[in-house]
Amino acid sequence: MFGYYVSLAIRSLRGTPVLSALMVAAIAVGVGASMTVLTLNYMMSQNPLAHKDNVLYAVQLDSWDPNEAYQRSNNEIPYQLTYRDAMALLRSDIPTRQAAMHRYGFTVSSDDFELRPFSAEARITTRQFFALFDVPFVYGGTWDADADRSPVQQVVLSKATNEKLFGGENSVGRSIDLNGEPFTVVGVLDHWNPSPKIYDLNNGPFNEAEEIYIPFGLHRKFEIYSWGNTNGWASGDSGEGYEGHLQSESVWIQYWVELQDEEQLENYRDFLTGYIREQKQQGRFQRPLKFALTNPSEWLVLNEVLSDDNRVLGWLSLSFLLVCVVNAVALMLAKFLRKAPEAGVRRALGASRHAVFVQHLIESGCIGVFGGLCGILLALVGLGTIRQLSFGYIDQVATMDWLMMLAAVGMAILASLLAGIYPAWRVSRTNPSLYLKTQ
Repeated sequence: MFGYYVSLAIRSLRGTPVLSALMVAAIAVGVGASMTVLTLNYMMSQNPLAHKDNVLYAVQLDSWDPNEAYQRSNNEIPYQLTYRDAMALLRSDIPTRQAAMHRYGFTVSSDDFELRPFSAEARITTRQFFALFDVPFVYGGTWDADADRSPVQQVVLSKATNEKLFGGENSVGRSIDLNGEPFTVVGVLDHWNPSPKIYDLNNGPFNEAEEIYIPFGLHRKFEIYSWGNTNGWASGDSGEGYEGHLQSESVWIQYWVELQDEEQLENYRDFLTGYIREQKQQGRFQRPLKFALTNPSEWLVLNEVLSDDNRVLGWLSLSFLLVCVVNAVALMLAKFLRKAPEAGVRRALGASRHAVFVQHLIESGCIGVFGGLCGILLALVGLGTIRQLSFGYIDQVATMDWLMMLAAVGMAILASLLAGIYPAWRVSRTNPSLYLKTQ
């Protein structure tokens, strides 16, 4: 019976092409607009580290001004650490893995004279960064442990950078120049580009992953500053110059730890408590003792990756879809009432009101299917326009996967069924005797 009703629906749609096209367009426009916004919100709210949500933690320490809280975050603790605090935490052997890091950049050149030097985004980090965030290697691996504290000039390349410099070949052991200094390649990554870039939400959560990775122990040799956010409230007695910057109260280091179980988590909390008390005795950390260990899902919320504005836009897009559904109700009512004589004949021949109602509701569902497919095309056009307007900033999130495509069709069918309930009910209530005289 369902197949028969579908065939009746197709014939009915063909019989009134203009009205049918208007109904499909009403649903398609509403679904296309709403799915454009909802897809962006859905992709922005993804957690690429969801599988490690119970073992991975961003570390925050409240080393801020004793007279004023750090107001940027909801928990009033700086998002990042000072260099001296990061180096102190690296001495702990409690975490299974831990990584200190920040953003930087280099001018890259090689012995290939045909390749012009280019600027590359870099991540200055410790060797456990790659294991901590499940970064895959295609060649080699990370640098030795002593490179985290001593100036060892080694580098890990992204897959794209390796293809640019060495044509995708195994470049482990070969040399490149960074700012004119020779660095030995120790590893090449496979494709890896998490979105949002959860390990560093301070510098654009949807930016591309870095092109090169450099050991943390090179700070003093090259006087490396952060290319990301640096905030501070006092220099204290740290002195001037680069060493003064390293010893200042400026926060510019992101810090993550991996803690496998509750016991390890409690031990690390005790360690942080002891460290802060020790620093208080030295005149630092003058605010009340406070720190935070935040898992990836909470970190995304804390950093407002999906802002309130995006949520408001999502509700507005659904409101627009509701307006389109109301328009579709009027169009369907006009179409179904034009078919009232046909429904009256069916009723006179023995069809029940329920059968007539289901027949027209299935026709509404068919309109939803066509509207959903057209809505997907409109959403893809909308997302493509957003990619162009954003100049590549959100390319990774302005895309529609199969799940969202299925959601678009499902939303369209639901919207069309809601729009068709009243018109289908009206036509099912027609009195057959009114139309038998005219047939």
